[in-house]
Amino acid sequence: MIRRNELKYSSVEICAGAGGQASGLHSAGFRHVALIEIDKDACETLRANTESNPEWDGCAVIEADLTEFRAESLALAPGKLDLLAGGVPCPPFSAAGKQLGRDDERDLFPTMLDLVDHLEPKAVMIENVRGLLDPKFADYRQFIIGRLESMGYEKCYWDILEAKDYGVPQLRPRAILVAMKPEYARHFEHRKPDATKQVSVGEALEDSMRARYEAAPGPRSDEAFKKWYEKALRGVAPTVVGGSKKHGGADLGPTRAKRAWAELGVCGLGVANEPHEMRDMDRDLFAPAGPKLTVTQAAVIQGFDEDWKFSGRKTAAYRQVGNAFPPPVARAVGEQIYAAFEAAEAEAKAKAERNRSRREVPPVTAASVAAG
Repeated sequence: MIRRNELKYSSVEICAGAGGQASGLHSAGFRHVALIEIDKDACETLRANTESNPEWDGCAVIEADLTEFRAESLALAPGKLDLLAGGVPCPPFSAAGKQLGRDDERDLFPTMLDLVDHLEPKAVMIENVRGLLDPKFADYRQFIIGRLESMGYEKCYWDILEAKDYGVPQLRPRAILVAMKPEYARHFEHRKPDATKQVSVGEALEDSMRARYEAAPGPRSDEAFKKWYEKALRGVAPTVVGGSKKHGGADLGPTRAKRAWAELGVCGLGVANEPHEMRDMDRDLFAPAGPKLTVTQAAVIQGFDEDWKFSGRKTAAYRQVGNAFPPPVARAVGEQIYAAFEAAEAEAKAKAERNRSRREVPPVTAASVAAG
């Protein structure tokens, strides 16, 4: 994604994963001080995309268990950080994770709130699964908001954003919370996109899928590509799921998701090797249900740029993709936070200018009146 804003405001991100939220916020104009993540392969992915890249100069990738992480190690004075962002673990609030909420040992909302208390950032952005906004978690949401308000934040919004409305060729609703210090919150405008043309799977993957079939020359390749393309133009993908390390190999989700993929001409029974590593064309390209997606193609379905690199073996790389936050959605929210910061700065500058002008006007005295 092309960055339109100056890299002006600082950000720290927890549970950074493969960098979906980080890349989106970067393109919105946020300069990352640190990306904190526990998974080794995901940390390698973050390093592969940030180290030796001048755009990410000064960004530290920290491999750490957040429950053991000490905020003091960031060497940031309270109030100096502009944005603290993160996607705390979703299983406590997802149907697949049994929705145990605060009773789930994987719930890191309290840890995130402790970091907010220590760092006192100007803004906080947290993303999670749609299930977090279910009625059963109303009390827990109020607990979270209550803690933020006790630290001087105002709730700007807690809403569900749908990835397909942001040009992502996928159904992926996410719950987003943004809270800001009052001087910035009053400038924050939460806006969802107007009606936009959705990007189909066929439009998103046409070039890469054509290249894969061209690497397997023969009459059946042309026919198979056309068959896939006609189906893939029908709409957006179902939610890409990464699963957990307890899950077996990589595939495109449960039975219902596989059926939805099949309607788009894609075989969901596994993930294909990249073209330069392809060993079994029948498995990867000519399965009865259609071609399987490569990790790179799954990343495009998530909204990543094609040059974003993923580290680790195929299954580990795919899980990183499937668990990511779509960068275009993060960018859209980030740009709204950025705009609020800019407006608050402009207001403060205008106020300072008015005060300076008042000080420069000479006082009216009897002598000045007589002289005039």
